[in-house]
Amino acid sequence: MLGAAACLSSFRFSHLQVCIRSVTMATVTSLRSLCCAVKAQIRTFHCTPHRNEAVVISGRKLARQIRQEARHDVEQWVKSGNKRPHLSVILVGDNPASHSYVLNKTKAAADVGISSETILKPSSITEEEILDLITKLNNDDNVDGLLVQLPLPEHLDERKVCNAVTPEKDVDGFHVVNVGRMCLDQYSMLPATPWGVWEIIKRTGIPTLGKNVVVAGRSKNVGMPIAMLLHTDGRHERPGGDATVTISHRYTPKEQLKMHTKIADIVVAAAGIPNLITADMIKEGAAVIDVGINRVADPVTGKAKLVGDVDFEGVRKKASYITPVPGGVGPMTVAMLMKNTIIAAKRMMKPKELQAVAM
Repeated sequence: MLGAAACLSSFRFSHLQVCIRSVTMATVTSLRSLCCAVKAQIRTFHCTPHRNEAVVISGRKLARQIRQEARHDVEQWVKSGNKRPHLSVILVGDNPASHSYVLNKTKAAADVGISSETILKPSSITEEEILDLITKLNNDDNVDGLLVQLPLPEHLDERKVCNAVTPEKDVDGFHVVNVGRMCLDQYSMLPATPWGVWEIIKRTGIPTLGKNVVVAGRSKNVGMPIAMLLHTDGRHERPGGDATVTISHRYTPKEQLKMHTKIADIVVAAAGIPNLITADMIKEGAAVIDVGINRVADPVTGKAKLVGDVDFEGVRKKASYITPVPGGVGPMTVAMLMKNTIIAAKRMMKPKELQAVAM
């Protein structure tokens, strides 16, 4: 009996040892697997970038959408028995860039169904002659939209020329009446480039309410109107962006500009200075809209190329959104000009009704 008991006790002890070893091995295996998983997560954490590069906003794609809307508007307008909208462009001199811009505008007009004409004048034209031409076109009922391509030769007063175009036909939005109405948050003919910037921000879904914005550049045709659109009250007749806007200019020290851009949610570069905005000036996740168009020599080929005011390759690594040059704001400017021409046509037919600008 004692021998049997001893054998049974020995068997139980051996069985217990096996069980303990099995549990221990299972535990060790589990711990090893857990450690491997943690190490893999640590490696992933260190190897994966903190965030992706910025979304490159295609101005060409957005412009195609707007031109499609304009084409539909023209079709419906003509189908309702109205005459086809007509745009007249006065082009003075032989500036290659101006000729290229005008060609793009007339091509876009044809694409959306707007008739157009380009009136070429030599750079020697006198101020009296161009003002007489503008008066003639103002009084021509066949002309719905009228613009004078800028810049003009130095002997011509651009402000006087822009103010000579009747506000109802001023598709550039440069007449003092249109500028004044815009500044008062009233419906007006908006300048095409600022309106294009607004549409990029709006259609991309970039929030502006309560956000910090820096506009680099204070020109009366671009920088100032962009700032007006972004900072004004969203509840007014012509709704604005309700942002807090800082405007910089040529006398803003670079370090001071950097102080503002480092806290900006949106940076709009419209100063005409290549690489003015660099990566070290942008906070993580900012939206960057590049309005600059600068012709510089390619360091490799020596040929002229277009660049903006932003160091695109550097800034795109920190921004959430960025527009390229070319292919960003430029196509939007032309698209908004088509919208303005349609608005002008409707106003000419219904002078007592002020059509609401599609904001």
